[in-house]
Amino acid sequence: MVVNKKLMSKKKPTFPVNEMLHEYLKKYNRNIGTSLYYDDLLRFQGSIIVYDKNDEDTLWVRTYYSQYDREEIDRNLKEIYARLHSDGNLESIPFLTVDAIDYCTFGNSKPFRIKIRNILNDNFTYFYVKKADASRIYGLELEHILSPHNMNFLVYKDTLIEEHIAGIPGDDFIRDILPKCTELEKAQIAKEFVKFKERCLIRLLGDMRSYNYVITPIHDFDQIIYKIRAIDFDQQSFEGNLKVYNLQFMKENFKMIEMVGKKLQNDSIRQYKIEERSFMAKRMITAPRRTTRLIKCMKADTISFPENVDLLKKQLVKYVGDVKFKDCKNMGEILEAILAFVKRNYLNISNKDLF
Repeated sequence: MVVNKKLMSKKKPTFPVNEMLHEYLKKYNRNIGTSLYYDDLLRFQGSIIVYDKNDEDTLWVRTYYSQYDREEIDRNLKEIYARLHSDGNLESIPFLTVDAIDYCTFGNSKPFRIKIRNILNDNFTYFYVKKADASRIYGLELEHILSPHNMNFLVYKDTLIEEHIAGIPGDDFIRDILPKCTELEKAQIAKEFVKFKERCLIRLLGDMRSYNYVITPIHDFDQIIYKIRAIDFDQQSFEGNLKVYNLQFMKENFKMIEMVGKKLQNDSIRQYKIEERSFMAKRMITAPRRTTRLIKCMKADTISFPENVDLLKKQLVKYVGDVKFKDCKNMGEILEAILAFVKRNYLNISNKDLF
């Protein structure tokens, strides 16, 4: 069932990174020393619209700076790239050039997208510079710990550096590629979507509309395997409405939900959900200290409004049937209770669904 009613009524604020979270990031080498801040990139003097191959507005603009500012910014951006990809080895800097600095006014984070090119072979890659937001950092770190994917990011005071996640935007894939997929490929994509949906729901990653995740094709012998990855972590543990964390209630995902209903039986859906919960439980068990430290930071932090916490507690008690949620005081404690539930049921999973 897909609900067209607007699920998110208020624009999410940016939550500052407190000292406890900074200490956590320092312990796990997520901190960076640089003289470039997000606000420095806002000093551009002009911009032009960036169009895609179909001459449609991408909602990104290409920025231009004064010569003095550009020289300083380019030098710092190449340094950041080296720290992000080679642990601070600066030997490659003479061979790097900054091809473009694009700015997006759409969404909460308003990121800058940096295109870095190696002048020796013309290979290029991207990374993003954003305003550091505590809830987004928790989302990135939870993705690193609980998902099959490693996340490469750095934080410097109020500036967040994120590695580019390669893939086909979900809305483009659904519109242009999904109709051409074979029936076998559609069944495999449906399986991946169920697992992705379960992963987002359990760790409270919200607003996974089709343009907030990417689909990556991987060639495996004589077939193509499709993997789904989140690319937007702004709505980590913020909203109070449980439906925000459930992909089936996003109208942009209707085609995917429809395909799951056609290609998978209920028993298969239950099996894939159990597989994903088991995988997440294994990740928590194999990295217990990191998970515990991160949740401890979340419990001591404020990343949502009190009314959102109260609403989510009530809905979780109703759907899960676990009264322990009533005692939760913030989003960190709610997430801790959900993950504890998953771990408790790892070795002896009942037939009752989590949600």
